[in-house]
Amino acid sequence: MPDLDSVADALYGLDPGDFVAARSEFAAQAREAGDRELTAAIGRLRKPTVAAWMVNLLARERADELAALLDIGSALRTAQRRLSGSEMRKLSEQRRRVVAALERDAGRLAADRGRTVSESALREVGRTLNAALSDPDIGEQVRQGRLDAIVESDGFGDLSAMPLTVVRGGSEEDDEDDEDDRTAAGKSARKSKGEREPTEREKADQAAREAEIDEAAAALDSAHNAAEEAREAASAAEQELARHEEEVAELRAKLEHAEQQRTFARRAAAEAKKRVVAAERAVSAAEVDLARTKN
Repeated sequence: MPDLDSVADALYGLDPGDFVAARSEFAAQAREAGDRELTAAIGRLRKPTVAAWMVNLLARERADELAALLDIGSALRTAQRRLSGSEMRKLSEQRRRVVAALERDAGRLAADRGRTVSESALREVGRTLNAALSDPDIGEQVRQGRLDAIVESDGFGDLSAMPLTVVRGGSEEDDEDDEDDRTAAGKSARKSKGEREPTEREKADQAAREAEIDEAAAALDSAHNAAEEAREAASAAEQELARHEEEVAELRAKLEHAEQQRTFARRAAAEAKKRVVAAERAVSAAEVDLARTKN
């Protein structure tokens, strides 16, 4: 009897329409095995919504792209207080682009399994992916592929409109104190005092963070492109296979027809031989009769 993790993995990979029957079957197996605790735990597993099922499909069928997306979320959480507004807007746009691509992938995966999904379900997929970006716990739930409902979070929000500035140096407490001081001093004081230039070490740290995000973004783009190429290659291979199978079917039909024709020809040849033998016997008999008559 499989354990609960194995059962959950199996169930949440199924179409929602097949979930209840499969859950009942697993529960019956656990009951027959005398495992009351497992039987109860299986019974508590909830049927997933269509949107949650599509996210679970992504976890199974697009694991590399999903992992790269979650890496972007990790980089964003690390860098949110340190990056400039322009850099955060760039990352926000990239995040929207990748989430939209995964939404489309989820729709295609569902269609491949005979499901027509609504626009609202696709939007729910996108909201769950954004929640996974902003919250590592949600990200881990999404990665496991066992969601029974969508998960939402305020997340990073729309970073494209955030007037962020680089926070330079000092501890987190110092940063908060500096922010309070700047607020108290007012806009005119900030203008007169200005902001100090970052140190070389701070510049290097920021550059390293930006490079880390760029690397994660590039890895995500590469994984997505590779997956798209693999899907195209698989589609071409399936078309080629279908063409050959059609050719084989035609050849089999021709072979079957030829075998039937051969059978008919064999029977006709056998009948013809019989007629030849009969005719030859008749000729022999006629020759004998003729000879007797002449004598």
